[in-house]
Amino acid sequence: MGARKKSAPKRGSLAFSPRKRARSLNPTIKYWPNITSAEVKPLGFAGYKAGMAHIYYVEEYKYSPYVGQEVFAPVTVVETPPLFVIGLNVYEIDFVGNRLRLFKTAFSEEIPDIVKRRIVTISTATGKMNLEEIEKNLDKVSVVRLLVSTQPTKAGIHKKTPEVFEIQVGGGSSVKERFEYAVDKLGKELDVTEVFNPGDVIDVIAVTKGKGFQGPVKRWGIKLLSHKARKSRRKPGALGPWKPTATRYTVPLAGQTGFHRRTIYHIKIMDIRDSSEEEMWPFRRYGVLRSKYVLLKGSVPGPAKRLIKMRFTARPVDAEMTKPVNITYIYRPPH
Repeated sequence: MGARKKSAPKRGSLAFSPRKRARSLNPTIKYWPNITSAEVKPLGFAGYKAGMAHIYYVEEYKYSPYVGQEVFAPVTVVETPPLFVIGLNVYEIDFVGNRLRLFKTAFSEEIPDIVKRRIVTISTATGKMNLEEIEKNLDKVSVVRLLVSTQPTKAGIHKKTPEVFEIQVGGGSSVKERFEYAVDKLGKELDVTEVFNPGDVIDVIAVTKGKGFQGPVKRWGIKLLSHKARKSRRKPGALGPWKPTATRYTVPLAGQTGFHRRTIYHIKIMDIRDSSEEEMWPFRRYGVLRSKYVLLKGSVPGPAKRLIKMRFTARPVDAEMTKPVNITYIYRPPH
């Protein structure tokens, strides 16, 4: 085979390599941004993906060519039942290992029975003693995180076992303020309106749809070979150079496709609504919305019922983009 007659970008991005299965449907948020807010609040929330719809809204972004006009936009509906705060974790900085080290964990005195479906060995006996020890050593603490549990029984999803994960507390002027906020939230519910507002620009972390073991054409988008190709058409044209005498990771080969942990940046919250104040909104493969839900502009990873984690955006965004929008119409597809 001769050389290519023209240059072209590689099929498929190597930025996501290695394309392996996610470890869990409950993805870990690896980075929490700092927010400049006098109000102390959690930096994230979570919900369940119900499906998609579309809306019409008045475009008010001054740099848009459609400013002042009614604009169509697809939206993802994420149901966000309240989270239950079962405990808190505080971390200190390990300067030798260049990492955060867990200092103490304090659980609430009352833990719902539904949480024990996920954590069987949970203990609340030392909760008050740990809180006192944390308060005495607040000078060592640098990060405060809430330990929360989802409540799927309050959503339309047919599920009982909750997910348990951490949400970092931000804002305020000191660690003491964040710690006092976390202590006040112990054993209480956390609502999505306490974290986000309509117009906020957020990041979404979730696990994509799984597609199993697929060939290089579907996995990487390479071109089919000529009908005269030897043995197969759905394979790469070459497995690499003679030396090094090994197949490099850059060669598009078959393997796991989908079910990857992904982060989508800069998704706008179009609106936050309460389904209990409206008529029932059923979704195919999900059910009927029973609690508050968030309308996110565009699409997010994963199928229906997938856990969707949201956090304040880690990348800077123009303040003009965070203004709430005026929604004129919401299309609810029949299911």
